[in-house]
Amino acid sequence: MIEIVKPPLEHLPSYKAALERGWSPDNVRLMEATRAELAAIDEDPMAFLASLDDPEAKGPRIALPDGTQVPRLPGFRRWIWDGEASGSIGFRWQKGTAELPPHVLGHIGYAVVPWKRKRGYATEAVKLMLDEARAVRLPYVELTAKPGNPASHKVILANGGRLVERFFEDAAYGGVESLRFRIDL
Repeated sequence: MIEIVKPPLEHLPSYKAALERGWSPDNVRLMEATRAELAAIDEDPMAFLASLDDPEAKGPRIALPDGTQVPRLPGFRRWIWDGEASGSIGFRWQKGTAELPPHVLGHIGYAVVPWKRKRGYATEAVKLMLDEARAVRLPYVELTAKPGNPASHKVILANGGRLVERFFEDAAYGGVESLRFRIDL
């Protein structure tokens, strides 16, 4: 059984150990994100934890993979927890609308540590995060996945998702083909 938890200080060593094993909580920036998180943890663990919870979008601008700087959206990350760090799931939105800017690939993004995949953790974490989306009164959430990622398709479909379009990601992400799914709330 898993839960999604607001990252507490006492769970930080387990999360850091997952990063040190080569896992990345970011499916786009991969090891660049891992190195950045490890550096932030080493510099100021409390500030790192605080940065994961920003529902008012008060944090610094976000750097896209191509280096473009964009305004931060309200959002937060939770850790997928089964007694140890098992992954990360994030939620972002714009106040007053379910729409997202073109450079935002979805409302929800997640990554499970490789040694805990195929256990249903991502499916359960998305299900739990849908309650957070309902709390900000979104009528739906969108998630994206690459065409060649059937594991993510399965997670999204298991949570009531439906494919709404094939599209090409923003140029900041390389303009590659992706799939957009929607889960009605």
